[in-house]
Amino acid sequence: MFSGARGRLGFLCIAVGALAMACRSRDATSAPAARVTIPPGATMRAAAESLSKAGVIGSTRLFQWYAKVRRSDRGIKAGTYMLAKDASWSSVLAALRSGRGVVNVVTIPEGFTLAQIEPLLASKLSVPPESIRAAVSDTALLQRLDVPTPTIEGYLFPDTYFFPPGTSARAAVQSMVRRFEQRWRPEWGPRLDTLALSRHDLLTLASIVEREAKKPEERPVIAAVYWNRLRKRMLLQADPTVQYALPQYQKRLLTKHLAVRSRYNTYKNPGLPPGPIASPGLASMRATLYPATVPYLYFVAYPDGHHEFRSKLEEHNAAVRVARRAWDAVRKQQRLDSLKAAAARRAGD
Repeated sequence: MFSGARGRLGFLCIAVGALAMACRSRDATSAPAARVTIPPGATMRAAAESLSKAGVIGSTRLFQWYAKVRRSDRGIKAGTYMLAKDASWSSVLAALRSGRGVVNVVTIPEGFTLAQIEPLLASKLSVPPESIRAAVSDTALLQRLDVPTPTIEGYLFPDTYFFPPGTSARAAVQSMVRRFEQRWRPEWGPRLDTLALSRHDLLTLASIVEREAKKPEERPVIAAVYWNRLRKRMLLQADPTVQYALPQYQKRLLTKHLAVRSRYNTYKNPGLPPGPIASPGLASMRATLYPATVPYLYFVAYPDGHHEFRSKLEEHNAAVRVARRAWDAVRKQQRLDSLKAAAARRAGD
């Protein structure tokens, strides 16, 4: 039998614990786990709100009371957690206080190359960069995917991944490849047959579109330009392939860069390069499979990200001259802004 303050505290603990058990299954869904991010310095109230939004708990107020009664409302660890939606409140509290369930969040943007993905994965997983390189060059994986290039460049699907601590390089790479296979549309197989295109070739062209397009609505038009050039047996002359071929990335390509000796240099070699130059997203794959119906053979980029498309070379050359003036104006303004910023820093010293 309870007596005094200790008795009331014990009764409250039992009552809140019973409520926790009652609420546990009420908010459960078919999803096995939910992602919850606890920012650094978050209070238990903020954590409870995040847990509630994710569907891990029901009442934020009751959960806060439960944590307080259990004397577990302090010392929670920041991070991104994967927590079961039917987990008991005691296990949720234990996870927040111990950091158990924290995952490594890795976001691969569309258009990232292996050269960009490898150090990012190595850093997030705390594994040697060499292990990532070995995983993306695994011969068994290359054979399974029917990839003729030395690596699986282009097959690591751009997305956000949640890797538990201790995830190996091989496991992470395989997970990203599985995501690519899961996102591949069944109807795309027959479409490839219609175009007389292999999946590898599709990814190769889609990766060029991905690196070239800055505005989503232009993807099908850019893809159409490359398709038109291929049909006419014209050189693709795709700047992103030259950037990929260079030993070091060059944002601004010069005439000397266009002479680089590489099978990926589409200014020198006809047809598609040997393989993808980056990881394309679904939109670029779809645009490449279903390009716009346009007659364009040329395009040039402008500083605001849009492209001007032309069918005739002389019209394209005129558009290039206008684009160069626009780029020169931007660079001039950037230099002026840099000089002003430097002068302001000196004045403040």
